[in-house]
Amino acid sequence: MSKKIVAPYPNLRLRRLRQSSSVRELFQETHVHPHDLIYPIFIRESDDEPYISTMPGIQRYAVDALPKEVEAAYSLGIRAILLFPKTPNSLKTDDAKEAFNPKNLICQAIRKIKASVPDMLVLTDVALDPYTSHGHDGFVKNGKIENDRTIEALVKQVLNQVEAGADGICPSDLMDGRIQAIRQTLEAKNHPDVLLISYAIKYASVLYGPFRTGVGANLQGDKKTYQINPANVNESLRSIQQNIMEGADAIIIKPGITSLDIIAKAQDFGAPIWAYQVSGEYAMIKYAAQHNALDEEKTFYEMLLSLKRAGAGKIITYAAKEIAQRLHSSS
Repeated sequence: MSKKIVAPYPNLRLRRLRQSSSVRELFQETHVHPHDLIYPIFIRESDDEPYISTMPGIQRYAVDALPKEVEAAYSLGIRAILLFPKTPNSLKTDDAKEAFNPKNLICQAIRKIKASVPDMLVLTDVALDPYTSHGHDGFVKNGKIENDRTIEALVKQVLNQVEAGADGICPSDLMDGRIQAIRQTLEAKNHPDVLLISYAIKYASVLYGPFRTGVGANLQGDKKTYQINPANVNESLRSIQQNIMEGADAIIIKPGITSLDIIAKAQDFGAPIWAYQVSGEYAMIKYAAQHNALDEEKTFYEMLLSLKRAGAGKIITYAAKEIAQRLHSSS
């Protein structure tokens, strides 16, 4: 086995590699490109409130406004978006039946985008929380989440979104066995080319708060019986391995900046790893910048660079358009 050789000072002066911007760029090991970024987009009914109070600069888009926004992202080099609907409260039920409606918000959005910007990859979230009256990702019985019954509903939700034209499916519910069930169903229903990108790591984090405002979640209680304990490394790695074995094409890890160790360890599995810079991470940078505590643009870039350095191949971030614009301006 070859060993890395480090020469002693003064034979090696590492500051030689930092002496000017041109030298630093020449030796830069990690880069962020627009095609590394995935842009999450919130969808709303046309008469709903567009602005999200907890996420400065982010809004919900009516379906008819999506083509312009998606085209703008595509022109910046972004090649994939991830859709999240804000379902009206009147359509939220215990049985989440709106998730299976072929005319629901997310299905309308998929069709609109694929008709107007066909080359943009449309990824969709798979979980029942945007559609349940209690805000949980699965069915609740006697205060507990019903794992297997929920999986049956998730498979129906997947087929509804795939038949609308989704290029990829991103299950974020964390039910045991759902990746295998979805993969088998996609094969059986002649959808072998649909991407299956699994949230194998979704920690029970406080950093999702602004997102829940964005989708209008009415969460009752917490999600600690199905989201992963942030203290656990081995459990996290077992979850990644299991999801890959069940048929996931790539793995999502969230929150991003608090999971750098897991992103790095996940490289051993050989599957593509995506990091999600979640709403709380985004909001903290925005609020700090508003109070002149941080340079917003440079902070976003440094955070994304750190995720790439840890091993993330792609990054889901609400700042995708801003970062892509910065990269274009500096190129």
